[in-house]
Amino acid sequence: MYSNRIEGPKRGRSFDSMNTTFEEKQLNNEMNKSSFSKIEENMNISSDRGRAAMVFSLKNEVGGLVKALKLFQEKHVNLVHIESRKSKRRNSEFEIFVDCDSNREQLNEIIQMLRSHVNVVSMNPPDNSCLVDDDMDSVPWFPKKISDLDKCANRVLMYGSDLDADHPVSRSEISSSYTGDPIPRIEFTEEEVKTWGTVFRELNKLYPSHACREYLKNLPLLTKHCGYREDNIPQLEDVSCFLKERTGFTIRPVAGYLSPRDFLAGLAFRVFHCTQYVRHSSDPLYTPEPDTCHELLGHVPLLAEPSFAQFSQEIGLASLGASDEAVQKLATCYFFTVEFGLCKQDGQLRAYGAGLLSSISELKHALSGSSKMKPFDPKVTCKQECIITTFQEVYFISESFEEAKEKMREFAKTIKRPFSVRYNPYTQSVDILKDTKSICGVVKELQHELDIVSDALNRMNNQIGV
Repeated sequence: MYSNRIEGPKRGRSFDSMNTTFEEKQLNNEMNKSSFSKIEENMNISSDRGRAAMVFSLKNEVGGLVKALKLFQEKHVNLVHIESRKSKRRNSEFEIFVDCDSNREQLNEIIQMLRSHVNVVSMNPPDNSCLVDDDMDSVPWFPKKISDLDKCANRVLMYGSDLDADHPVSRSEISSSYTGDPIPRIEFTEEEVKTWGTVFRELNKLYPSHACREYLKNLPLLTKHCGYREDNIPQLEDVSCFLKERTGFTIRPVAGYLSPRDFLAGLAFRVFHCTQYVRHSSDPLYTPEPDTCHELLGHVPLLAEPSFAQFSQEIGLASLGASDEAVQKLATCYFFTVEFGLCKQDGQLRAYGAGLLSSISELKHALSGSSKMKPFDPKVTCKQECIITTFQEVYFISESFEEAKEKMREFAKTIKRPFSVRYNPYTQSVDILKDTKSICGVVKELQHELDIVSDALNRMNNQIGV
C-alpha cells in the first residue's frame, strides 16, 4: 500500500556495515555480482522501469534475510541499496530498507511473494510508482469509458405501490430499450401535451422573478432551437444536439430513477440520464418522480450553461470509485444544489435547482420568505435529509455557481480513493491517475496548453505593439 515517505536509516549506513551473519554477507556478495550490475539475461523484462523503496521487518533469526533477498534475485530485480536497523516497533525484529529498480509487474510479484515471508512495513515507489492491485480490489466498479454506461442505464429503481398510488405517472413511452443514437422521437398524446402546456405556462409566469439569470438567458435559446412551446413537448434528440454544441453534455433516455452511483457516473461523462414520460394530468403542479417537465424545464436550461455543466460533471467525477457512504454524501449535495439550490444575484434570491424550477408550488414556497435557509457548506449539506414527497425542510444558498464549485472541489478532496480521475474529452473516457507515469502525462498536456496560452499572449502583445 501507499504511504508517506518513511523516516528510514541514513544513506551512510550500508548493509555491509551492519552486524550480519556470514551466510547473509555471502548472499549480499552474490547479489552484488548478479543483480547490481547490468546483465544480458534481463533484456526480456519490460522497459517500463522505475525506482521503488520498501521497508520490511524480519525476525531475529539466521537466514531470514537470505530468504527475502533470494526473492529479488529470482525475479531479476536490481537492488540499488540495502540497509538494516533494529525495529522501532518490536525489539525481536529487524527492519530492512531496500531500494530497487524494477518494472511494474516485477514489483507487484515481489510484494505478493514477500508477504508470505516477511511483514511489509512500508512501500514508497518514488519514480515510476504504481498502485498494488490489492489497493484496487476494494474499489467499487465504475465506468472507465462512455460505453460502460450501458451497464448502468437499465438499473432503474422503481417506486413502491404507495408512492405510485399517490402520484400516478402516464408512461406512454419508456426508453429502457435505448441502445444508441439517435434518441427515438415520441408521439405524445393530446392529454400529455395539455399537461405539459399547463406546467410550461404557469412556470413561465414565475421565471422572471424567481429563476437565476443563467436560466433566463438559456430558455429563449431552447425555444428557438428545440421547440420549447406551450403546445409542443420538445424531443430529447433535438435537446441533446443543442446541449452537445453548448457544453458537451448529451441526453440518454432512461425509464425512471437510477441509483445515486449510476446517475452520478453518467454526469462524469457529461451524460444526463433523462426520462421521456409526462406526469399524470390529475396533478400537473407537482410530482416527486422525474418526468419530462422536470427534465426539460428544470435541468436542461442550466446544463446549457458552461459553468453549471462543469459543476455537475465534477460531482460525477468525484463519485467514481468512491465508497457507498461517500457517494451518498455527494448525491445529497447534488440534491440540495442541482435539484433544490438557491443563489444570490443582484441582492435577490434566485432559484437554480431543477426541482424548484419545475415545480410551481415549491418554487413559490422556496422564495416566499417563510422557508428555512442555510449557506451551502458540503460538510453540513451532506448530512441533511432529502425529501421527495413534500417540500424541503431547508434550502441551501450559494453566492454563485463558481463558489459552489470551489466548495465541492474542496469537499471532493476529502473523499478517500487510492487514485484520482481526469476526464478525457477526446476519447470520452476517464484517465485513472494512480502512478507517476499517468500523472506525468497530464503534466505534459498541461504544459502544451500553457504553451498555447503563452503563444496567444505573445501574438496579442505583438498586435498592440507591446
